[in-house]
Amino acid sequence: MGLTARIRTRDGWAVSHAVVTVTDATGAQVLRAEADAEGAVRDVNPLAPGPYTVIVTAVGYAPAAATAIVTASGRAEVGTVTLARQGGTELPPPGPWTVDPAHSTVGAVAQHLGISSVRGRFTDFAATVEIAPDDIAKSRVEAVIRAASIDTGNGTRDDHLRSADFLDVARCPEITYSSTGLTPAGSDRWTVHGELTLHGVVRPVDLDLAYLGTGADPWGGTRAAFRATTELHREDFAMNYNQVVQAGIAAIGTTLKVELDIQAVQGESLPQA
Repeated sequence: MGLTARIRTRDGWAVSHAVVTVTDATGAQVLRAEADAEGAVRDVNPLAPGPYTVIVTAVGYAPAAATAIVTASGRAEVGTVTLARQGGTELPPPGPWTVDPAHSTVGAVAQHLGISSVRGRFTDFAATVEIAPDDIAKSRVEAVIRAASIDTGNGTRDDHLRSADFLDVARCPEITYSSTGLTPAGSDRWTVHGELTLHGVVRPVDLDLAYLGTGADPWGGTRAAFRATTELHREDFAMNYNQVVQAGIAAIGTTLKVELDIQAVQGESLPQA
């Protein structure tokens, strides 16, 4: 019973700080609920049958409204409500930001045997963001990843990835990224230009960056969320190992799709737990 809804951005990401307000046909408020970390709203209180107006609000987004019909069961399923960024160009406040590893993911996807994908992530990393006060293009990103923290869910495969055939963590313990500039690519999108040091090789790498919004967190801080993607080619970083299993099919693909889901906390350091 009650109301269920999912609050998403245009890119399909959860809006965890959204608030849902429900009014009846007279305009009286009958329900107010907050979305959870997954952008889901689940209120178990039954509603009287009839039409209702559902209004969704969130800091940094334009309000959205939907109509819900409550049946005799007392249930209203609103479905997915998509919020558009208000103004389209709202940016995080200028100054230093620190990436929160506990709420961020540094992942990569590689093709396996030409028919499926293997997903991995790095579990030990640190990064900082400096939002320039006068020109967003002058903002900076610095990141350090411990190469040995690779985790694909298979210990044997992870040990091989740490070996000299791939990451060679004994010789190259860190993967680093340092930005050199930003170029606008849309109202809330940028191309981040930078240099990636991987396996002892330095190459220019661009990130496709989407800014997902800024809001208060439950711990009294301010957070900004970003998503970034890029593609890397192993041969560009002198990782040429491969095993051909049959008819020219490689065991592991040479192209890696990198996926970054980032939450950054305003300030030069993370708050103490």
